[in-house]
Amino acid sequence: MVERKIAACDGASKGNPGPAAWAWVIAGADGEVASWAAGPLGRATNNVAELTALRQLLEATDPAVPLQVRMDSQYAMKAVTTWLAGWRRKGWKTAAGTPVANRDLVVAIDTLLTGRDVEFVHTPAHQVDGDRLNAAADAAASHTARTQQPAGSAAGSELPPPETASDSAAGGAPSRRPGRPRRSSSPGSSRGSVTAKFPGRCRCGRPYAKGETIAKNPEGWGHPSCAPAAASA
Repeated sequence: MVERKIAACDGASKGNPGPAAWAWVIAGADGEVASWAAGPLGRATNNVAELTALRQLLEATDPAVPLQVRMDSQYAMKAVTTWLAGWRRKGWKTAAGTPVANRDLVVAIDTLLTGRDVEFVHTPAHQVDGDRLNAAADAAASHTARTQQPAGSAAGSELPPPETASDSAAGGAPSRRPGRPRRSSSPGSSRGSVTAKFPGRCRCGRPYAKGETIAKNPEGWGHPSCAPAAASA
């Protein structure tokens, strides 16, 4: 019996529509990321990025090997597990008789799924101690959306660190990204500082914890002591 391969895919759009990208990651036997890839899409919507990520993952994996796909997009999940069969039966029309959005991607995914053993699992995004594969795919898609440069393990690229809540709020899709961190109201807090809603990593390389006071710097959010240094850099 062939062991099921575990993977995750995600898309990102900084503005929805805006600079967008897709990404997928595949786990090794130890459950950690063994291979990954991400690609730019120029200006596109979040839904296009999510569907493209799934198509790219299906194209990159062996159809003879059972696959589990983890994703945080409700739209992409329902498209392939709930709506797809009905769309196909109706000639790629919705229940209202209107053309299916992103039909070219949906049809391509339908073709790639034919005859394959693919299991889909929804994983909530940006959760503390959440799914590591989903977090890795999210980070790769978001980073590539900003840089618009392809990346991946085949090219020797380093996997970007997980996104922070502030990074996502600054340029993610409003439909599925959390809000900005809460403004700090403590008397001793620095001006412009916030309370981190999620753990993250400062530009200095050191992590910060959920609930810790952080401040804005040119590359995102981090320790307040690093913000002055970032401004003068």
